[in-house]
Amino acid sequence: MSKYDAVVLLGFGGPERSEEIRPFLDRVLQGRPIPQARYEAVVEHYVRIGGRSPFNELTQRQAAALEAELKKRGTALPVFVAYKNAAPFFGDTERRLREGAYGKPLAIILAVHQSPASWDKYKDFPGAAYAPPFYEHPLFVRANADRVRGALRQLGKNSFDGVALILTAHSIPAAMADRSPYVQQLERSAQLVAQEVRADSYTIAYQSRSGSPSDTWLEPDVREVLTALPQQGIQSAVVAPIGFLCDHVEVLYDLDVDAAQTARDAGVRMERAGALNDHPLFIEMLAGIVEQCAR
Repeated sequence: MSKYDAVVLLGFGGPERSEEIRPFLDRVLQGRPIPQARYEAVVEHYVRIGGRSPFNELTQRQAAALEAELKKRGTALPVFVAYKNAAPFFGDTERRLREGAYGKPLAIILAVHQSPASWDKYKDFPGAAYAPPFYEHPLFVRANADRVRGALRQLGKNSFDGVALILTAHSIPAAMADRSPYVQQLERSAQLVAQEVRADSYTIAYQSRSGSPSDTWLEPDVREVLTALPQQGIQSAVVAPIGFLCDHVEVLYDLDVDAAQTARDAGVRMERAGALNDHPLFIEMLAGIVEQCAR
């Protein structure tokens, strides 16, 4: 008998059509002033990846796969999604749960590493209990390792001899990192993934920095790391976004367009490891977490 009546996946959300891009960004910014040039640049990033984000679609796929996996295991719980910045918003999903007479939901925050921005601001879903972080879960590690190996094969390689392994996560302000376990958890994830793929060395890099140029954010930036590789005698790299759980603008533009251009300019052949999306091992991990919490 489960302690919960439903599972809710909590995520950032994204615009699903080009006309939603600006309203979406306005919700994200919540009135915080940013230079207009930066605002327009981000709009252009979405335009470059097709005028929409696949975040919502992919999260729905994760939810459907998790619900099917739970049913297969004999834990028939409905799985809902709720986003901070797109429909269905937290309030929308909370109403659906209430109208469906679902009691206490188990919430899973779709962020790997804990910080005030990535974790704390999601802990306000009405009446929910929260699943623990999974940054070092063996299935999370194995799923990421599988994606990394796929990128390595795309390079025509079967080992990391002469190939740089760069593991990325979203940069955050250093002051925010100082009051959270974000960096320590990322370092643990990176260590475990690198061990799993038998990479003797690896680099943790940060990406998608925003905010005031005068503020200190976590470094090094992935583009700086790629630019420096030829000086180390390295011409190939696998970039793995282990701090992200699905494809969205930070992956599809910041890595596949921006970082990839930096790599080409530096003479480096770069392959980007796939995000987890609905990787079977990731879904298996989520189902196991639900079962453990529901006991």
